[in-house]
Amino acid sequence: MGKDAFKLTIHMVSSLDGFIAKKDNSISWFETVDNYEKGVTLTEQDTAAFLKSIDCYLIGSQTYEHALKLSKSYGWVYGDVPVIVLTHRDLPVDGHNVEFYSGDLHELVSERLKPNYQHVWMAGGAVLAKDLIRLRLADEIRVSIIPIILGEGKLFFDQIQQEQMLHVKNVTAYKNGIVELHYEIRK
Repeated sequence: MGKDAFKLTIHMVSSLDGFIAKKDNSISWFETVDNYEKGVTLTEQDTAAFLKSIDCYLIGSQTYEHALKLSKSYGWVYGDVPVIVLTHRDLPVDGHNVEFYSGDLHELVSERLKPNYQHVWMAGGAVLAKDLIRLRLADEIRVSIIPIILGEGKLFFDQIQQEQMLHVKNVTAYKNGIVELHYEIRK
C-alpha cells in the first residue's frame, strides 16, 4: 500500500449553525423531512458502494458510547469494519471489531493506520476532529449539513484556535435537503 494511497477523512453531520449535537447529546434532528426537488437521490447501492471504500473508522469515546446505545435498537452501524476508539477511559466492548487507543495521534496515524489502511473515516468526536486538524493529520473534511438551526449544543469547530486553508472538492445537495460540503485540507 503506497503512502499516497492513504487518506484520513473527517466526517461530521452538522446543523446549519454548526452544532453536531444538542446539549443533551441527542441527534434526533438528523432525520429530515425536507424535500429539495433539484437534489440528488442517493440509492442503497450508492451508499453500500461508498461504505465498502472505508477500511477503518476512527471515533471518539462519546461517539462510541452513543453508537453502543443505538446498536441495541438499530444494530452496529459500523458493520465488520475495524473501529478504533480514542479514549483514556475504560469502556465496554460489545463484541464488535473495536479496539481502544489512548496514545499519541501521530504514532497512531503513521505507525498503525497508514501501513494498514487506505481510507480511514473519522466519524465522530469534535475534540478528535479538532486534534486531527491542529496536528495536520487529516486529509479532508466532509460536512453533511442538515436543514435545521439548533441555536445551541455541541459545536463542530469549537475553539480550534488556528486558521486552516481548505480547497473545495465537491458540493452535493440531496433530495432530503442535506448538503454535503467536501473539502481537501491544504497542508
